[in-house]
Amino acid sequence: MDFRTLTKADWQLDLGASFRSGKLQFRVWTPKAREVAVKIVTSGKEHILPLSGAPNGYFTAFADGLSAGDRYFYVLDGMRQYPDPASRFQPEGVHGPSEVVDPGAFDWHDDGWKGKAEEDFIIYELHAGTFTEEGTFDAIITRLDYLVELGITAIDIMPVAQFPGPRNWGYDGAYPFAPQNSYGGPDGLKILVDSCHSRGLSVILDVVYNHLGPEGNYLENYGHYFTDKYRTPWGKAVNFDGPYSDEVRRFFIDNALYWLTEYHFDALRLDAVHGIFDFSARHFLSELADAVHHLKKVSGRNVHIIAESDLNDVRLIKAHKAGGYGLDALWNDDFHHSLHTLITGEDKGYYQDFGEIGHMGKALREGFVYTGQYSKFRKRRHGSISKAIPPNKFIVCSQNHDQVGNRMTGDRLSQTQSLQKLKLCAATVILSPHIPFLFMGEEYGETSPFQYFISHTDSNLIENVRKGRREEFAAFGWLKELPDPQAESTFLNSKLRIEQHEHGDHKILFEFYRKLLRLRKEIPLLNRVDKKRMEVTTLEAEKVLMVKRWDSDNEVLSIASFNEKRVYIPWQLQGVWDKVVESSSTPESGNGEPSTATEHDDTGNLLSIAPFSFVLYRKRNGQAKSEILEEG
Repeated sequence: MDFRTLTKADWQLDLGASFRSGKLQFRVWTPKAREVAVKIVTSGKEHILPLSGAPNGYFTAFADGLSAGDRYFYVLDGMRQYPDPASRFQPEGVHGPSEVVDPGAFDWHDDGWKGKAEEDFIIYELHAGTFTEEGTFDAIITRLDYLVELGITAIDIMPVAQFPGPRNWGYDGAYPFAPQNSYGGPDGLKILVDSCHSRGLSVILDVVYNHLGPEGNYLENYGHYFTDKYRTPWGKAVNFDGPYSDEVRRFFIDNALYWLTEYHFDALRLDAVHGIFDFSARHFLSELADAVHHLKKVSGRNVHIIAESDLNDVRLIKAHKAGGYGLDALWNDDFHHSLHTLITGEDKGYYQDFGEIGHMGKALREGFVYTGQYSKFRKRRHGSISKAIPPNKFIVCSQNHDQVGNRMTGDRLSQTQSLQKLKLCAATVILSPHIPFLFMGEEYGETSPFQYFISHTDSNLIENVRKGRREEFAAFGWLKELPDPQAESTFLNSKLRIEQHEHGDHKILFEFYRKLLRLRKEIPLLNRVDKKRMEVTTLEAEKVLMVKRWDSDNEVLSIASFNEKRVYIPWQLQGVWDKVVESSSTPESGNGEPSTATEHDDTGNLLSIAPFSFVLYRKRNGQAKSEILEEG
């Protein structure tokens, strides 16, 4: 079904096995085949049903007497059998039969849920297999109240499309429509989304449209899904602009609409769109954005399309009328790199392009740091100008699955950095004008790593993954031993120990995160998307960053010091300012050296700032002294 004919409640997936007026329709796109049949296993018996050819390489058949739970393969030209490219469920894994699922059988309870605007997102990224000990969708539900208590408004689930074996990051998915069997399959995922909505949490799903996993990927046997014109770091590129690409584009647009409608997701995060190659007159991403926004219009739901890209290309998030693709938001790697280098001092790989306070200031003020200037890492000019882009178009973080998991040992900041640095990172991200993004466990300083893991069955493929990982780390000069991606221990080592948040420094950090998230919600100036009434000042010599925001009645000032020593800066603001939160106010909260600043008038005192610390002030507006919420 063309998304442009979509009305409020009529869209349903037309591919795969789906129920139509009491009958089961099988529909598959396979222009490479001359004859197609479906082999069905029901009540322990096999049946062969031929499909009829239709225009543009589609084959269709209708069957009576079948129900959810029946399993099937497609048989191409009377020879080999393969699972369904649009399979809704692979109960026996990537090489087994597909299973019939009845979407109408699930009882949803979120009729009144309309979702959230993107500026209201406070995103928490999690991996379904390592977020809990059980590693299932059901187990995630047991921790939703914890996330609500923390202050999260949206969870971002790493890819769940069926991958080989029980262990994978998810980017090796081979069945874009089938939720992973070891996580809990279709019903488990729907129950999770329904449970999130009942608690006021939006749900974002990470989807991969730049490649498919190498094991269990049979799409090439069916049709022209891939192209040799381009190549991604992960294998063959998807065919978005060559011969037969119309149906390939439809396949992935249907996939996006499927997750948003059949599973009630609120947003999709598109993995590495710089690996989507399309030189046609209308880019696939533009068409995809149109489809999602059309769904938003006819459904009355807040649904969003978010991209990850390392191109610093504002066209991704510019409106169509301004020559852009119209996506709703974009991960901003420059923000992460700026913050990471100031905290860690690392200067290898892409970190060599960062390390100045001015970089962090520009990321807060404009979004991108590299807006056309020369990049030492890339050895060319990089990026486009982003100063006119609203801050709610950028998603920022101090850690995410890539920036942790793609380190050689998967080490988190909490494994290498002090508590005061972790608190400084938290405040810089959460109280930025952009959409804050947390990676699971960072809120209490998880000490388990997050390492790269797989569970392939092909020995050559496993060895190629090991080799590729070693080569990937060469640019960073990391010499430690690489954890074996195939080993189960690598996966088990990456599981969260969330009970840590109740004890010691972990509890101090967790409470600090809670306070920051509460302040972001309670003080309107801290979540406003207007950059016009925001002033960013950088003091390079002192390594200090100041952000002032105001409206007609209120004013706030944040000061962040990335200096390892105490520094003194002039206090030039007029009036009386109350300290709202301070990251180093007590010895037990970090470095043992509290800031001496409390209140100031217009006499021009020097302000003392402790090493690697953050302070937020709010101007007293001629009324009674506001509540001081110093961190203890």
